Amino acid sequence: MARITASVYTSHVPAIGAALDLGKAQEPYWQPVFAGYDYGKEWIKEQKPDVIFLVYNDHATAFSLDFIPTFAIGTGAEYQPADEGWGPRPVPKVIGHPQLAAHIAQSVIQDDFDLTIVNKMDVDHGLTVPLSLMFGQQDPQHGAWPCAVIPFAVNVVQYPVPSGRRCFQLGQAIRRAVESFDGDLNVQIWGTGGMSHQLQGPRAGLINKEWDNAFLDRLIADPAGLAQLPHIDYVREAGSEGIELVMWLIARGAMSDVAGGPAPEVKQRFYHVPASNTAVGHLILENKQ
Repeated sequence: MARITASVYTSHVPAIGAALDLGKAQEPYWQPVFAGYDYGKEWIKEQKPDVIFLVYNDHATAFSLDFIPTFAIGTGAEYQPADEGWGPRPVPKVIGHPQLAAHIAQSVIQDDFDLTIVNKMDVDHGLTVPLSLMFGQQDPQHGAWPCAVIPFAVNVVQYPVPSGRRCFQLGQAIRRAVESFDGDLNVQIWGTGGMSHQLQGPRAGLINKEWDNAFLDRLIADPAGLAQLPHIDYVREAGSEGIELVMWLIARGAMSDVAGGPAPEVKQRFYHVPASNTAVGHLILENKQ
């Protein structure tokens, strides 16, 4: 059967993508950020995932305010990098896994979660920046991402947004779906976005190191309790865009310990301030076989 072997958590700051694309990764400002992903780059070479189920939020590229799905699963064969106003990122197109994506959609919808099925869309920095952080820069003309990717877009832009509890439960449904797939696949689930940041208003530039690290503590040791955190706590403590962290609960809910297995092994934990106007968090949890 297919199995989820690990979960990866990371910020998806657009300026990180720009720093990579413009060759600034070794500049003094950016070098500490990218150093935090050195371990992950080596780790993922050993893990060799067949498919990444990548949870992210669209930034008004595939979906506008005219049409806002709460949960949208990409079931297409491929996805082009989006033009976010300054041209597409110079990265390869993303190759999907239509068979597994369609199976997950079928299973999760029958498990009483309403998903929007998307057969065609472009993917923005929310998805491509995490891939670049973990796999490094890829040649868009001759290279390719090392594995298939299933995009899973979550609305954390326009209220109402899904609760942390709902996201955590959805992760559990995704694990059940993956494990019922008739095929031997090594699947990783990634939760992206966050950590604390606010982009507008009198609190623009807010970063809350203490809250961010407490969130990481609870994500590792008490995910079920963390899933009960109300929206207002995210907004008050982590800023208006800190609500993106509910997407990490989808990935955490898909781990084996939530279904009664052993606690996952923490392979990497990294936190850095600042990267552009936000805090960067990164975590790798590996299921024990």
